[in-house]
Amino acid sequence: MPDTPRLATSFRDVEAWIFDLDNTLYPPETDLFSQIDVKIGAFLQRALNLDAVAARVVQKDYYRRYGTTLRGLMIEHGVAPEAFLDYVHDIDHTPVLPHPELAAALTALPGRRYIMTNGSRRHAEAVSARLGITGLFDDIFDIADAEHLPKPQAPAYDRFWRRHGIEPKRAAMFEDLPRNLLVPHEHGMRTVLVVPRAAAAALREEWEDEGRDAPHVDHVTDDIARFLDAVIRAIAPG
Repeated sequence: MPDTPRLATSFRDVEAWIFDLDNTLYPPETDLFSQIDVKIGAFLQRALNLDAVAARVVQKDYYRRYGTTLRGLMIEHGVAPEAFLDYVHDIDHTPVLPHPELAAALTALPGRRYIMTNGSRRHAEAVSARLGITGLFDDIFDIADAEHLPKPQAPAYDRFWRRHGIEPKRAAMFEDLPRNLLVPHEHGMRTVLVVPRAAAAALREEWEDEGRDAPHVDHVTDDIARFLDAVIRAIAPG
């Protein structure tokens, strides 16, 4: 955990706190995203008439090149985003457990709080309900709000900042993918990378962790609630 003076310097002027959803607000070891991953593969098999192996190759190629598999499907095949999102987020959310420590930390943060996700609002609301953090955010900015242009592409952030009147230099971004923190850092945001613990790290592809030690990552934690609690104590008056 970073020392208190460094946390105070980084976060004392933050007025807007922005959180990614999947594998950030809930821990990767929950393995919720594996359900989505399977459904994305099944959607590809049907939509593109592919076998499971070929669908997997396309899925991961689009995810890496376009930011989401959906974006690749829209650009290269004209797939309607609503049908995709409705299908892949129709999952069992019960593996996500209530997290009272996270709820308490979010409540104590000064200023505004947002979820910014490449997923759907419905999925974000379901996860929030399971975590026990419903109502703690000023808004959920989902992929439809971004006009289906995902992070890490710069226009997605621009649309988010404009909609909510956010000054990036007075904001902080929490993400599980280093590449999604590059644009925020370039605009002056404080950036926090939320990494998986050892048990869940093996579930990630190697490229997803590229940039973990790059200059655009200001802080790294494997426990977002504990990190937020440390920030709150560091910036508390007196």
